[in-house]
Amino acid sequence: MTVGNAGARRRQPSLAQLRAFAAVAEHLHFRDAAAAIGMSQPALSGSVSALEEALGVTLLERTTRKVLLSPAGERLAVRTKAVLDEVGALLEEAEAVRAPFTGALRLGVIPTVAPYLLPTVLRLVHDRYPHLDLQVHEEQTATLLDGLHSGRLDLLLLAVPLGDPGVAELPLYDEDFVLVTPPGHPLGGREGIPREALKELTLLLLDEGHCLRDQALDICREAGREDAPVTTTAAGLSTLVQLVAGGLGCTLLPRTALTLEAGRSSRLLTASFADPAPSRRVALAMRTGAARAAEYAELATALREALRPLPVRVLDEAA
Repeated sequence: MTVGNAGARRRQPSLAQLRAFAAVAEHLHFRDAAAAIGMSQPALSGSVSALEEALGVTLLERTTRKVLLSPAGERLAVRTKAVLDEVGALLEEAEAVRAPFTGALRLGVIPTVAPYLLPTVLRLVHDRYPHLDLQVHEEQTATLLDGLHSGRLDLLLLAVPLGDPGVAELPLYDEDFVLVTPPGHPLGGREGIPREALKELTLLLLDEGHCLRDQALDICREAGREDAPVTTTAAGLSTLVQLVAGGLGCTLLPRTALTLEAGRSSRLLTASFADPAPSRRVALAMRTGAARAAEYAELATALREALRPLPVRVLDEAA
């Protein structure tokens, strides 16, 4: 019996071996897998070989050109990821239990929110949560969601709804869109313009992948415009307003962006829509059942109060 137990202990894989195999299973390339987890290729290969020996199965089919998962490798890759996810959740839970609002918080933010809200967020964290190591990642929505689901990110700040059952949303505020026009435009400076005015405009939008682009297209469709109104696009709002200032067309900006972006040029006019104005909702988003859910909810409450000076409609927790 003693010998059997000792043998079982020797066959226990290490977390390093599991992480190495998971990386190879994801990338199917030793160099890419090694770079992804910060390990040398020889060490990675050795860890996978040691795991195969410990488990008594062949996980990979190695050729001179590529790496393939064996049938056993395909089955065990799923279980390996589940084990590593659970270990990550264990560590996250332990960190949350030790002390709330300490350690790292990896926050993902979309580009059409980051420049306008981050000053408020950073000031709040600095003043109220001085021991929190806030790490900010600016990325588009799809990449942020991938990062949240994979555990690379902890919390997101972005436009909702997301329609993802694995993500819980903590609504912060609603904000209206305004129309930005070049000088001399007949709609420039007007208030209470109807949405239907968008039917006839040359509209400049962000590139594919930005949720703000999709929101603007939805607004156009709601206004009765079914064609593709986009002739020129930009990678960011700063470039977009410069194109407007140059007379290439008009664009839609969220109100939080107006002061910073419209202030870049004196050759811009703005117009507001009649109620109910087109708008977007911005929220914090976390994994459903996140270990630090109570902290994130408390952060959302504090952030709502901090956002009240901005041109937004702050929401209550039940929104």
